[in-house]
Amino acid sequence: MHAQIEGSEAVSRAVVLCRPDVIAAYPISPQTHIVERLSRMVSQGDAGRCQYLNVESEFAALSVLIGASATGARTYTATTSQGLLFMAEALYNAAGLGLPIVMTIANRAVGAPINIWNDHSDSMALRDAGWIQLYAETNQEAADLHIQAFRLAEELSCPVMVCMDGYILTHAYEPVDMPSPALVDEFLPPFSPVQVLDPDAPVSIGAMVGPEAFTEVKYLAHQQHLRALTLVPEIADAFEQRFGRVSGGLCTTYRMDDADMVVIALGSVVGTIKDAVDELRKEGIAVGCMKIGCYRPFPALRVREALERCTRVVVVEKDLSVGMGGIVSADVRMALNGLPIPVHTVIAGLGGRSISTVSLKQMVRDARAERLSEPYFLDLNEKVVNEVFLNRQERRQAGPLPEQLIRSMNPIGVRDV
Repeated sequence: MHAQIEGSEAVSRAVVLCRPDVIAAYPISPQTHIVERLSRMVSQGDAGRCQYLNVESEFAALSVLIGASATGARTYTATTSQGLLFMAEALYNAAGLGLPIVMTIANRAVGAPINIWNDHSDSMALRDAGWIQLYAETNQEAADLHIQAFRLAEELSCPVMVCMDGYILTHAYEPVDMPSPALVDEFLPPFSPVQVLDPDAPVSIGAMVGPEAFTEVKYLAHQQHLRALTLVPEIADAFEQRFGRVSGGLCTTYRMDDADMVVIALGSVVGTIKDAVDELRKEGIAVGCMKIGCYRPFPALRVREALERCTRVVVVEKDLSVGMGGIVSADVRMALNGLPIPVHTVIAGLGGRSISTVSLKQMVRDARAERLSEPYFLDLNEKVVNEVFLNRQERRQAGPLPEQLIRSMNPIGVRDV
């Protein structure tokens, strides 16, 4: 059934269709609308026998789900930004125990400075925690990926994050096709846990492992993730056959048959990149786009196969490894190791800054002319940063860098507030 609904509502409806047994969550923008709606649906009896737990923190939310999942419950939570970082220890525990928890990440910048708008700093910071990471381009895909995520998590016995851009998707109203409960039941079988804590057959979990076996534990976890590289496309294909639309998968391409240059990205910015590609094609520029839908595990072989005929790659990233540069681009370079294909890193959209087709088209032209620095910061206000550098050279200033930058951009009245 098609409905014009907010992205958060689409996700909450999709989660309920998956019939979770336990939901535990702590509100934090821009994730709050998801868990508010879930709480309402549970309290109104629209979510079956699901139990909704109000907890005192994000760390508590995931800790509760670790216990619930270990007893054989289908579990779900959602968070963002500092909330995700607060539950970091529990993230590693859930992955290390092989628990199939599904979690929505409403991607948001991580402070300081305080910023509540979208980028991918949060999920990228936990990319090596052992969770599968799926990224949604649209609200339709965000809803669909949750249905696929429960099946993927439970077939692998491994936790899964579904990442959707905060505000850009979570608070946007779009037409979304919500499937019937019967159709979801056909696609997602009842949860049959691999391991269950049972008082009648007591065992301990989370036991200490010393140097003699820790490497082997990590190796097995790595192999489990590699299995997802086969399962993710299989589940996406099964989803297409059952629901009649393409959604999910490792990565998808756009206008790449004859492209000599390819722009790679994750999340909602892919739509803007496609618009830029269409406009550049009218100018005779042979450029294409690749969307990475599954970032962990990284689909290196699929990326290499798709890019081996192009002559230049640009990775547009809504994240930054301070002191290094790009995060996704490092994985792309690894995938293309040995091929004579230059890979440019473009840092864009940090803290919610808009990414326009005008800027993207100029970026493509600059890349073709080899005018991009490494890494290249899209729409960087060079005047402001140069003033800060100059002020630091001329005199010492009180306050951390963000305050100095704000003073430089708006000097009138800042010191007097």
